[in-house]
Amino acid sequence: MPIIPSSYSPPFLFKNGHFSTIYPNLLRKVKGVQQKRERVELADGDFIDIDWSYASSATQKVSIIIHGLEGNAQRQYMVGLAKHLNQNQWDTALVNLRNCSGEVNRLYRSYNAGVTEDLSEIIDHILKTKNYTSISLCGFSLGGNLVLKYLGENDNLPSQIKAAVAVSAPCDLYNSLLEINKPKNIIYQQRFIKHLKAKLIDRQAVFQDHISKEEIKACTSLIDIDNLYTSRAHGYKDALDYYAKCSSKQFLPNINIPTLLINAKNDSFLGSECYPLQEARENESFFLKIPDYGGHVGFYSPGNTYYNEVVTLEFFEKMS
Repeated sequence: MPIIPSSYSPPFLFKNGHFSTIYPNLLRKVKGVQQKRERVELADGDFIDIDWSYASSATQKVSIIIHGLEGNAQRQYMVGLAKHLNQNQWDTALVNLRNCSGEVNRLYRSYNAGVTEDLSEIIDHILKTKNYTSISLCGFSLGGNLVLKYLGENDNLPSQIKAAVAVSAPCDLYNSLLEINKPKNIIYQQRFIKHLKAKLIDRQAVFQDHISKEEIKACTSLIDIDNLYTSRAHGYKDALDYYAKCSSKQFLPNINIPTLLINAKNDSFLGSECYPLQEARENESFFLKIPDYGGHVGFYSPGNTYYNEVVTLEFFEKMS
């Protein structure tokens, strides 16, 4: 499909990509969403926690929503979308990826940008235990890459899946890593490293035979962490092998369910390869929106319903 134009023009301060990225993380507060947790037991003996929130009356529509790197179902971008969908008669299943719900998961492996087998299990579980006839998917950042990969690598998706939206998705993981490594992103980079190393220290206390504190402390970059843990724990040769096999861009031509990618032009986490223009032009089912503004998952709008939330609902309703 042709690239979809965007008229998104936020207030002046939010035209700065860094400001629009940081503001929602520090100051946005979404109230009024009641969550109910369900633990899903996985086939390999591990678990994933889903935080559900519901429309005011019974509905057969549900959106499965997946967070980004080091996120969870309580992040304001997750709760904000859930609230907007709930108010418009959609139930929402907010997925906490492995090791992201406040409890160390049972296995040494956890989550990454390509764990589509976990998403598949979650969808199968919901189809077996609920009566939804319409499922839409939404992923933010890392979760957006995961959703796109899932849709493009599967030939036989459940018929109930009607539409999907990915927001601020690094669909070329190595290209995104190179961008994050630039001096302009030093604050974000150091924050990610700090949080990931802290999580690995917690994991080391449980899995002492797999990894040492010295190895963790020696990591000074994101690629160090992906070489030490992410790749090894999930069956990849090294970080570059992980990036190559899990980047969703290569799977976009195979998507055949209406799917929208929203990547802001001023997203400082995304390099040029994360704007798949050719793939959008050549695939009737893949839509691409590149607003001038929005930063990384920061599409502020007055009134506390963000631009991406309005667009996501509109796309779901149109395609479902």
